[in-house]
Amino acid sequence: MKRAWTIILCALLLAGLLSGCGGSAYKSSAASTYPMTNNAGDYAAREDYEPGEGWYATETTASNASGALMSGQVPANVKLIFTANITLESTEFDAAAEALTALTADCGGWYESSRLDNYSRYRSAGYTVRVPAERFEDFCARIGESATLRSISRGSEDVSERYYDVESRLATQRTKLERLQTLLAQAEEMEDIITLESAISETELAIESLTGSLRHYDSLVGYSTIYVTLNEVYKVTETETAPIGFGQRLSAAFREGTEGFVDGFQDFLVDLASVWLGLLVFLAIVALVVFFIVRGRRKRRAAGYVPRERKQRRAKRGKKAAQQPEAPQPIPQPTDAQRQDQKDGEG
Repeated sequence: MKRAWTIILCALLLAGLLSGCGGSAYKSSAASTYPMTNNAGDYAAREDYEPGEGWYATETTASNASGALMSGQVPANVKLIFTANITLESTEFDAAAEALTALTADCGGWYESSRLDNYSRYRSAGYTVRVPAERFEDFCARIGESATLRSISRGSEDVSERYYDVESRLATQRTKLERLQTLLAQAEEMEDIITLESAISETELAIESLTGSLRHYDSLVGYSTIYVTLNEVYKVTETETAPIGFGQRLSAAFREGTEGFVDGFQDFLVDLASVWLGLLVFLAIVALVVFFIVRGRRKRRAAGYVPRERKQRRAKRGKKAAQQPEAPQPIPQPTDAQRQDQKDGEG
């Protein structure tokens, strides 16, 4: 009897393993762009959970999926995860942040996380926004209404193969659980009962993990993730068309150079104003040091004090002058009158 129960359990485990390995016949045509994490512990698993059930249930079709990201008709059983990265800038930071919050609420979404950086003169904020997949395109189209849109990148990931593989393994584990429970009801030996209860416990844990994985996938498919960065600026960056002719290029270069010089000079003045007290103290210290040095030198000169180095230099110059030989005196030449007198005397 014991050997028979052991053979039956081994056959059930082998059947479950083979069914789990080959359960998914769906093949995805799109490659995965990033690995998916399995956070099964973040969701309360239920044995009666059905894939696609609950507030996160969404069937991805060509009508509610992102039309800008896809071309043609998409089958209803395709599971796509939409993401976007958006950068905004605004001179009215508070108003732009409030408008973003209102847009998120209007699209039926929420902030999964947010941050605010206020370390410099201008603030910066980052938001992780979750919106329903059918409102993804609407959110991306309206986000530039309250702030200047600097950049936007959108993408999609096809997780159909992994989704249906988990779904198939979940169905296999549920079937296995039903068979184990049937065998437990028929078992009479205590050892067989303990073995079956242990197998049932392991199967229930596997079902909970797989159910959590499906919940996680349904959440990511049903609600798109959008990463928004909002930067505060004192002047919105202007986007211009590229100049074609030489005159336009030269004019644009002069304009950009002038704007750059003005902006740089303004930044210099602002930075100087922010450190004026420290700079003033430094200049005062330097002025005091120079004042005392000059004052001490003047006092020493007035008292007839000659520095030692100067005395040594004077002594060296005197020695060099004494060692030099005297130059021969030039022989005086007779004047014209002396020559005439000499000629008269000889005659």
